[in-house]
Amino acid sequence: MTVTRFAPSPTGFIHVGNLRTALFNYLIARKAGGTFILRLDDTDPERSKQEYVDAIKEDLEWLGLTWDRVERQSDRLDRYAAAADQLRDAGRFYEAFETPTELDLKRKKQLNMGKPPVYDRAALTLSDAEKDALRAERGGHWRFKLNHDRIEWADGILGDISIDAASVSDPVLIRGDGQVLYTLASVVDDTDMGVTHVVRGSDHVTNTATQIQIIQALGGTVPAFAHHSLLTGPQGEALSKRLGTLSLRDLRAQGVEPMALLSLMARLGSSQPVEICQSLDELIAGFDIGQFGASPTKFDSEDLFPLTARYLIDQPLEAVADDIAALGVPDDLASAFWNVVRENITVKSDMAGWWTLFRDGATPLMDDEDRDFIAQAFDMLPDPPYADDTWSTWTAAVKEATGRKGKTLFMPLRKAVTGRQRGPEMADVMPLMQVKPRAQ
Repeated sequence: MTVTRFAPSPTGFIHVGNLRTALFNYLIARKAGGTFILRLDDTDPERSKQEYVDAIKEDLEWLGLTWDRVERQSDRLDRYAAAADQLRDAGRFYEAFETPTELDLKRKKQLNMGKPPVYDRAALTLSDAEKDALRAERGGHWRFKLNHDRIEWADGILGDISIDAASVSDPVLIRGDGQVLYTLASVVDDTDMGVTHVVRGSDHVTNTATQIQIIQALGGTVPAFAHHSLLTGPQGEALSKRLGTLSLRDLRAQGVEPMALLSLMARLGSSQPVEICQSLDELIAGFDIGQFGASPTKFDSEDLFPLTARYLIDQPLEAVADDIAALGVPDDLASAFWNVVRENITVKSDMAGWWTLFRDGATPLMDDEDRDFIAQAFDMLPDPPYADDTWSTWTAAVKEATGRKGKTLFMPLRKAVTGRQRGPEMADVMPLMQVKPRAQ
């Protein structure tokens, strides 16, 4: 059974970087008919908020990324304590007492001497009396003692990885205040929950190396790891500074369609072209983690809008009927309205402007030299309702009366009727007009 998980911290809103991780894990599970777990990394009681838990669920539901079950790490603290005891008994867990300032000084000295800034394991040389004295003045933190071997795995995206454990500091797994950190909680959860595949950002590669040893020390089975590239801005700039404006709820508020966002994120950074998918099933069928590369991946939110427009063009009336009804479009006009506007909107909210035009008329857009022509033409147009042949009949009569033809006839009339230089076929527009255009 394939089991994957998405483990966000409920300390903020999901952004596009988080989504990439969530989506890849979701697609792997669904393609294999497996289990997808939403696991909330909420062991930090000060920063974790229920409002963000609710927001995470809401954003995933908006995208259709449904989970099979929810787990909260705050409910599993006893399990982490038991795992810590297991590591202590195995001689792989030790208490250290350096303050952040002391550790920073150690790192600087090592760098000045041309050595890697790796923790020197000074805590292992402390006597029991020295430990007692240090505990009296400060809280101790707990580190996992790495075996100084090479840690190797076949990464699903990066290929074969080999890291010398001696080049990595023994990771802190429990802070001085007793808070269990991500590295331990994640390993215990992955082991207990039978997680078989873990996809996450390439900034976690070193974490993965240490976690492999922790999993082995706890007697667990190492899952298959894959580390996707990190997103950058369109010019290759760091995206982290812009993530606050790239939350999923912000993109939703801008009218981005879920399938447009998912279609882009499921192919961005891969050798496969970005193509708009109409359903999650289509997305699942075409997903292949092996098609992704290691290079930083450029992301431009502006790419989401042509994809959204392309998605909307192919939607049947039933998919947008509620949105059209909410505008006040009469049921008998809904089909004609959608057929006219579907190729002339970028996001659904653009429909409102078209219905306002059809319902109330537009402020004419006209050049000074066309004003008398427009006034004469509008005098020749009867009151609505208009029929399918109204445009051709009217323009033929105007041509006969004024001698105008071609672009000099049709473009000024389009601009005057719609207030726009381009748009749907005017033969389709006229039957939707609820009022007679005014020359103003």
